[in-house]
Amino acid sequence: MKKHTYHRPDWKAHRLVPSHFPPIHLFESIYDSEEELKIAYQLEGLTNDRLAQEAGSLCLIRQGDFITGPGATPVMAAFTHIGYPSRFTDGQFGVYYSASDIETAIRETMHHKAMFLSATKEGDTELTMREYVNEIVKPLVDIRGDLALHKPNCYKRSQAFGKNLYDQSEWGVLYNSVRNQGGECAALLRPPANSCCTQGAHYRYVWNGQKQRFQTHFKISAEPEGL
Repeated sequence: MKKHTYHRPDWKAHRLVPSHFPPIHLFESIYDSEEELKIAYQLEGLTNDRLAQEAGSLCLIRQGDFITGPGATPVMAAFTHIGYPSRFTDGQFGVYYSASDIETAIRETMHHKAMFLSATKEGDTELTMREYVNEIVKPLVDIRGDLALHKPNCYKRSQAFGKNLYDQSEWGVLYNSVRNQGGECAALLRPPANSCCTQGAHYRYVWNGQKQRFQTHFKISAEPEGL
């Protein structure tokens, strides 16, 4: 079996998600144990259906992989909501994707949003995306030299590779951006591979329904100081 090469990137990680996913605060408090978090989730869910829907399913996260505290929710949410296939998962487990810079994050997300909008023949519309910034704190399997796992639109091999790493409890994958030459991306398979997030800027993507492509994108709010 080929041995993996590992590397922990030192860049700040940028992630963009649709802003219609509202921030929730279940994971923002600091709990003494995972059991205490689960109890809090169950108690809140009894009277708050919205919380239960937005927080997702805690049972999807392995014992010992819970993180809490300010900025933990965007990380945890990537692992408590599943069902969407992507480059390194067939949808059976969650992945936290991030990029080495904001332009790479924009190009990656615009590509995938464009595929969805064109598949549904969407008319003129605009999408607002929220940025999260954090750091990668664990070594990742480095596949930047493996071209076979970087195919632009065929994910069969990379999904099998990701499942194998997930089963081995690896922290995640470091790979080259396929949508922005020179950029890098990370696919994190476990929440503790990340630090907690800080919210960054908001961006607007403008979709041209006639041409079935994004016409432009722009920043609509600035990052908080210190990012």
